[in-house]
Amino acid sequence: MNKSQKVVLVTGASQGIGAKIVDAFRQLDYRIVATSRTIKPSDDGNILCIAGDIGDRTTARRVIAESIARFGRIDTLVNNAGVYIGKPFTEHTDEDYAAVMNVNIAGFYHITQLAIAEMEKRSSGHVVSVTASIDQVAISGVYSVLAALTKGGINAATRSLAIEYARKGVRVNAVAPGNIRTPMHAPEVHEALGAANPVGRLGETSDIAEAILFLDSAPFITGEILHVDGGQSAGH
Repeated sequence: MNKSQKVVLVTGASQGIGAKIVDAFRQLDYRIVATSRTIKPSDDGNILCIAGDIGDRTTARRVIAESIARFGRIDTLVNNAGVYIGKPFTEHTDEDYAAVMNVNIAGFYHITQLAIAEMEKRSSGHVVSVTASIDQVAISGVYSVLAALTKGGINAATRSLAIEYARKGVRVNAVAPGNIRTPMHAPEVHEALGAANPVGRLGETSDIAEAILFLDSAPFITGEILHVDGGQSAGH
C-alpha cells in the first residue's frame, strides 16, 4: 500500500452528486472510501465501499476504523449525504423531522468529529460539506424549512470549525448547490427547475464535483461557503 497516496471519504456516495464526486477524485488517483445505505462493493481495489446509516454513530465509527485499517489515513472528508422532504411546515410529521435530522445533522456531526480527530494526528486535512443556500435565500413556493434548518446549520458549523481548527492544519469548507440534475428530481420537473435558476438551466453533478476539487486544491481557503447555484443566491 502506498501510504503517501491521498484518501478521500465520501458519504452519500452511491448515486447522483456523491457518485460523481467519487469519480472525480478517483481520476486524480485518490483512494476512496465510499459510504451510503445502498452502496455496492467496487471492483476497484482503490475504492472501499461501506454500507450503513451514516446518522448512526456506530456506522460512523466503523467507516473511520475501516478507512484507517485499509488506507492508513484520511485526507479529505466530503459530507455529501442528505435528505430533502418538501412539505408545508405544518404538514411535516415526527418521522419527517427525524429522517432529515438523522442524515443531515447526525450524519454530518458523527463522521466529521471522528474524521477531524484522525486529521489532527497528522496536522493536515480538509472537510467539505455539500449544503444549500436556502438558509439565506428563501424561494416562494419551495417548502424548505427542514432544509434551511439543517443545511443552514451546517453552513454555520463550517465557519465555526474552520476557525477552531485553522491553526491545527485542518480546513473546513462547504459547497452550496442550487437546482442540480440528480435522481432526486423527476425528469418532468427539470425544465421548471432550470428556469428557476438565473442562468436558465439546471446545474450538473459535475459542477458540484469540480467545485469540491477546487476547494480541496486551495490550501489558503477555509471557512468558505461556495455557492454553485446558477446565481440563485445572488438574487432573482
